Amino acid sequence: GRRWERITMITSGKKAMLLSERSKVWKVVTSVEHYTWRSDLRGTEILCENQFLEYPKRGPVTAFTITTVEPCNRWEFDMENTNMRGHWTGLFKQTEEGTEMEFTETVEVKKRFLKLFVKGYLKRQQTRFVSDLKKALEKA
Repeated sequence: GRRWERITMITSGKKAMLLSERSKVWKVVTSVEHYTWRSDLRGTEILCENQFLEYPKRGPVTAFTITTVEPCNRWEFDMENTNMRGHWTGLFKQTEEGTEMEFTETVEVKKRFLKLFVKGYLKRQQTRFVSDLKKALEKA
């Protein structure tokens, strides 16, 4: 049991420079109800102040529990669906050029065979998230 748990934890991170003010980036990222900028989602549902669901266009519904909110600085949540459980941390730093956003996901896969795919999946998701976010900030 224990040995397997250690090797099923996978961490993936990404840093992005966004040419927008930190408060604007924060607002877009944390406004869960305004999800249409995300090309991977077909919907979201806010359950209460610190819990929400994301309905992807493909794949299982994911439940999120917000664990840390430091406005314009840090946003963290636990996440879980039928394939994985994990934690996401987003850091927002104002720079002269705009906002440096760094986020890290640590996930534990629930199905052994998914371990082979999860690192690539997380990298693709993170790249898409940043790409979608840049487009949303240009329009905002």
